[in-house]
Parts: sequence; structure tokens; C-alpha cells
Amino acid sequence: MAKILIAEDEPDIRDLVKFTLGFAGHEVIAVGNGEEAVEAARAEKPDLILMDVRMPRMTGYEACAAMKADPSIAHIPVVFLSAKGQESEIQTGLSVGASEYLLKPFAPMDLTQRVAELLAKFAGKG
Repeated sequence: MAKILIAEDEPDIRDLVKFTLGFAGHEVIAVGNGEEAVEAARAEKPDLILMDVRMPRMTGYEACAAMKADPSIAHIPVVFLSAKGQESEIQTGLSVGASEYLLKPFAPMDLTQRVAELLAKFAGKG
């Protein structure tokens, strides 16, 4: 299966996503802020990055922009997971290079299905 990086500052959500995707057979690396996400992306070279927007040290938007500016990891699809569903938030996420923007809350089964769809969509790109 895929290697997936999760960046989420809320421990309960981070653990739920990690468990859900791990149970689906993925290798999951979980970090708690945007700065750690950039470092982990460089070190781990995941197949997909799921990232919250509002995090300490570096927001998801800032982390995504930093990733897209780094040629070694710019090809990795970034998907924002956020409770902020306003059109302006979604447009900001896409403008910094995110591939998708998924809204919280989500059912674990739905997350697993969306991740499978995203991995299929981006497989072989980059």
C-alpha cells in the first residue's frame, strides 16, 4: 500500500486518521504541526500528504507552499483536511499547491475511500 504523511495538531483526530489508514494497510507517518510536516516529507518521501490547515509553528498553507517550493518533494500530492469550508479557504489551499481539500468531520470509511481514489488519481504522476 501507500506511505501517507498526516499533519494534524489535534491528537484525537491525528490518532483516528492514523488508525483508519493503517487499518486499511497504509504505512502512516503522523506529525503535529506544519514545520514537522515539511521535515517529514523531505525525510520520508510519502506518496500522499494529508494536512490540517490550522496548526502551530507553521500553518498547513505555509507548509504546503514550502513543500511545493522544494523540488525533491514538490510532486507529492497534498490534501488539506479542514473544518474550514468557506470558498476562500478552499481557494487559498488550492492556490498554494494543494491537490484536494477535504472537509471535517468525515467518516473513517469515507476517508479510506477518498485516499484510495486520490492515490489512484496521482499514481505515476510527478
